[in-house]
Amino acid sequence: MRAWSGCTARFSGVNSEINAALVGRLVAAQFPRWADLPVKPVQFSGWDNRTFHLGEAMSVRLPSAQEYAAQVEKEHLWLPRLAPHLPLPIPTPVALGVPGDGYPWHWSIYRWLEGEVATLERIDDPYRFAITLADFLTALQRIDPAGGPPPGPRNFYRGGPLTVYDAETRGAIAALEGRIDHHAALAVWHAALDATWNGPPVWVHGDVAAGNLLVKGGQLSAVIDFGCMAVGDPACDLAIAWTFLPRESREAFYAALALDKSAWARGRGWALWKGLITLAESSHTGLPNAEEARRVISTVLADHASSRR
Repeated sequence: MRAWSGCTARFSGVNSEINAALVGRLVAAQFPRWADLPVKPVQFSGWDNRTFHLGEAMSVRLPSAQEYAAQVEKEHLWLPRLAPHLPLPIPTPVALGVPGDGYPWHWSIYRWLEGEVATLERIDDPYRFAITLADFLTALQRIDPAGGPPPGPRNFYRGGPLTVYDAETRGAIAALEGRIDHHAALAVWHAALDATWNGPPVWVHGDVAAGNLLVKGGQLSAVIDFGCMAVGDPACDLAIAWTFLPRESREAFYAALALDKSAWARGRGWALWKGLITLAESSHTGLPNAEEARRVISTVLADHASSRR
């Protein structure tokens, strides 16, 4: 998911804005016991949802578009079931809001989780951070997947096969010819497609990115935003190895996760896909994350070339 600058976004087809005033009206109308609590935007609001601080102990999240609306009820159903089995805090749903005041979708109130969005500057020990994250994902994958949501369009096929994004990825590689190593990118993509997943379905977070990892006291303290969760192939959760982790901590992440060579090949495919489409999009829209996308692509290509995994 892409980062979003600012805390106000128009939602398609509705003449209104997602802002603190709207949140205050929704809370007052549907949960009057909290009507007097202040509503403030958070510093990092995300892309799929707009997030606000409600009082001192809660947060409010509203989907920013129709394609994200189904995530709300999925989180309310599954997060309480997953939380007891995980070694780190995850969001705890407190209340489920309904459409109102011109806002067309369900929305959520959660308990507030302390911490700041992960950056390398905020992490005391990237090596330990990587192992803690690997332990969290291992615990997630061990939870009974029975009845869990399958991959599909509602979670952007996280946990599903990379073939869904084959045409888009090849199109981005072609569009970026001359700006990236075209042949190396194709080699990584072909390796990812050839690394067929034959394992049993497991729980996946679906969007393990720095913006969804909280740090407190220099340590990984919580994992948030499970809107893309599903049961399926765990490879999609490995992209963080190339999008965020430094090389030394990436090695620790590899070692701590009991996954085979094919999973890492597919993980590189997920990271490459994301980097390619971001860089290609930035060429047309002027988005400021082009350099970061270039870095991710270069990291993936170099890792593929040197890896024995």
